[in-house]
Amino acid sequence: MDFAYDARTEELRGQLRSFMDGHVMPAEPIFAEQAAKLASEGRGWERPPVMDDLKAKARKRGLWNLFLAGHPEGAGLSNLQYAPLAEMTGWSAIAPEALNCAAPDTGNMEVLAEFGTKEQQERWLRPLLDGEIRSAFCMTEPDVASSDATNISTSITRDGDVYVINGRKWWSSGAMDPRCQILIVMGKTNPEADRHRQQSQILVPVSTPGVEIKRGVTVFGYTDGTHGGHAEVVFSDVRVPVSNVIAGEGEGFSIAQARLGPGRIHHCMRQIGAAERALELMCRRVTERIAWGKPLAEQGVIQDWIAESRIRIEQARLLVLKTAWLMDTVGNKGAHTEIQAIKVAVPRMTQWVVDRAIQAHGAGGVSQDFPLAEMWAHARTLRLADGPDEVHKRSLAYRELKRYR
Repeated sequence: MDFAYDARTEELRGQLRSFMDGHVMPAEPIFAEQAAKLASEGRGWERPPVMDDLKAKARKRGLWNLFLAGHPEGAGLSNLQYAPLAEMTGWSAIAPEALNCAAPDTGNMEVLAEFGTKEQQERWLRPLLDGEIRSAFCMTEPDVASSDATNISTSITRDGDVYVINGRKWWSSGAMDPRCQILIVMGKTNPEADRHRQQSQILVPVSTPGVEIKRGVTVFGYTDGTHGGHAEVVFSDVRVPVSNVIAGEGEGFSIAQARLGPGRIHHCMRQIGAAERALELMCRRVTERIAWGKPLAEQGVIQDWIAESRIRIEQARLLVLKTAWLMDTVGNKGAHTEIQAIKVAVPRMTQWVVDRAIQAHGAGGVSQDFPLAEMWAHARTLRLADGPDEVHKRSLAYRELKRYR
């Protein structure tokens, strides 16, 4: 395994670092101010105008759709090449969207690129690649334990040349954004089939009669607007053409697994960057604050936090890079163990580092004056999103024990 950055990656790292320092980081307070103004006007789910400016600048520089491999609209990067770039975007909550590399659109674009028909790609993938619209992924349900995806109860019933959809979803990321035009909905087309062949995924335009975006679900009180919010969505006799099904009936579970693998590692890549920013903020804070006659940085407990943070970040980064390398060389299925391992280890690491940074900042750490509180909320949420820690550890333990049975 050679994790040295090649010439292409180094070139993009330099361009992205310049863009982050010169445009993204200075835009953070502008974004916050504009978002607060929109919220005060009852338009809290609209995107602050500065985001469109950032997107235009990023696209002009070729920093666009960097996540998408194997597609002419992508940058043609491997997972290993994309890892340090995604890490860099993890320094700012607004950076991924500025580069058109934000969830859930990334996963939805990958699904459409890999499994969509030409008609589906032209109608929905094209505007997503151009950053003109946003999308949502509707899988999780409030009435079942969705950590077991086979529990999903939303029904997709065929009626001639249409499907009729009934059910209730929540945590449908992206659906609160006014620009969200398309939903990828997972439900059951055949409850009598094998438990992994009961589900299908289908494209549902937001404007379809019977689709009701009921409310936004907050994350520790945050709207999580950079992800387009998380909505509760009700489907009441929603009718869409049979041609809207993705890859055919019974393919929903396998599509979900294909979608979640890259999504999980992208989250983890960005979380490395978030942890690095938290460590930098902690180091700056403790060298500037004086308590009991000396800088906080001279306190042994603070030094222990800093050292332990560096150790944990480096461990997590190496595991992420190994996972990216395996995905490139033996495929997502061959990297299944490592994907699950980073999904557990990295958000937990980031949460630990951010928590220590909050503690070092005192009361300021939980305020809006620093990004730490929101970073902590996001890291904690990722221990549930794309499968809770316990589900991944259960699967890891099963494969480990299998060698001894």
